[in-house]
Amino acid sequence: MLRKLSLVLLTALAMGVASAPAQVSRAQDTLKIGLLTDKTGALALYGVELSNGFNLGLQYATNGTMEVAGRKIEVLERDNAGKPETAVSQARELVETEGVELLVGSPSSGVVVAVQQVAVDSDVILMAAPGASPAITGKGFNVNTFRVCRNTYQDSLAFVSYAKSSGMTKFVILAADYEFGRASAAAFEAVFKAAGLEFVHDTIYAPLETSDFTQYLQQVLDSGAQAVIPIWAGDTSVALYKQIEELGVKNKMSVIGAFNSNDIVKVSDPSNIGNTSWIVYHYSFPKNEINDWLVTEHKKQFNDVPDLFTECSFATAQALVAALETTKGDPTPKAMIPALEGMTFEGPKGTYYIRPGDHQALVPMYIAKLVNLDDPDQKYYELLQEVPALDIIPPCEAPADRCAMNDAFMEKISKK
Repeated sequence: MLRKLSLVLLTALAMGVASAPAQVSRAQDTLKIGLLTDKTGALALYGVELSNGFNLGLQYATNGTMEVAGRKIEVLERDNAGKPETAVSQARELVETEGVELLVGSPSSGVVVAVQQVAVDSDVILMAAPGASPAITGKGFNVNTFRVCRNTYQDSLAFVSYAKSSGMTKFVILAADYEFGRASAAAFEAVFKAAGLEFVHDTIYAPLETSDFTQYLQQVLDSGAQAVIPIWAGDTSVALYKQIEELGVKNKMSVIGAFNSNDIVKVSDPSNIGNTSWIVYHYSFPKNEINDWLVTEHKKQFNDVPDLFTECSFATAQALVAALETTKGDPTPKAMIPALEGMTFEGPKGTYYIRPGDHQALVPMYIAKLVNLDDPDQKYYELLQEVPALDIIPPCEAPADRCAMNDAFMEKISKK
């Protein structure tokens, strides 16, 4: 090992590299990955899904060795409870003190947006997962950030045809007042308006930690809408939907919100049975060997089925390992960016495409009908449609020169 370190130092000096300690760090046998997640707070359930999915994805992609290009992988987890300032501090400490060379996370879009600058300042790659704000790969784009998970433009694009076919034309949005809610509301407005649908009231925002939704739901009831679209996440979703029922919102309008994690869905109000909506992933939908492996191993290791964001966290690990194999274990942005841009691979939902311009993945989505809340295997849905990745292509909102990079890639994959 001493000889190896000496050779690295001599090479760095010969090439005029100013920061020899950084070069030594990146020659270490262990590759450390910082996983920024939520084990507490409103999004804690998604944090568990992120952790489980990412670690299973590493196992699958490395054939159980937890090594890539001769480097042992070590994952260092940090709980930020959905607080951007905490996550920023943790990310800097992981890179500067713990020797982390790659960052992954987080359930909170606000956290991801904040940590994006850390990735640039620290010269590391950040894999955004599962935070879904379009701003992460749009207005907030930077070259160090990639996202294998969907963004909420893909949610709205997947569902808009169903919304239009329902005959409803007047909508109102109730959204959580943080990055995910604000950016997602803007995406829904853009997509629905383009389809000729109308929003009869400005988006109604409520804090993510809200427990009493009465004043916000009263605004929804007074809006004159035919349907409300709740854009919400985390465990406070349970209180929201219970109060939607208690206040009789469903007697006056339709409620079309995304289907959530299994643990949240199974405690939902029974009146939700029969609802149709979009969902990011349900373990029973994809029929392929990779998803089969994920389901089998998740049951074996965690005594439970994979959940809403287990899939994209798993696929994030797959993409990282594939890129590191290409770079021969070099995790630096200089090596990883060309390896990840334009990557196409098979994952739990089928084929994933990472656009080279804005680093946003194109992935399938699902339209489903909730048919029960008590299936012992958590098979709560009837699958109505798998929406192909290339049928729900989100707009590129990165700088124009970056978006232009997507054109040749899209032409290439559309011919396959």
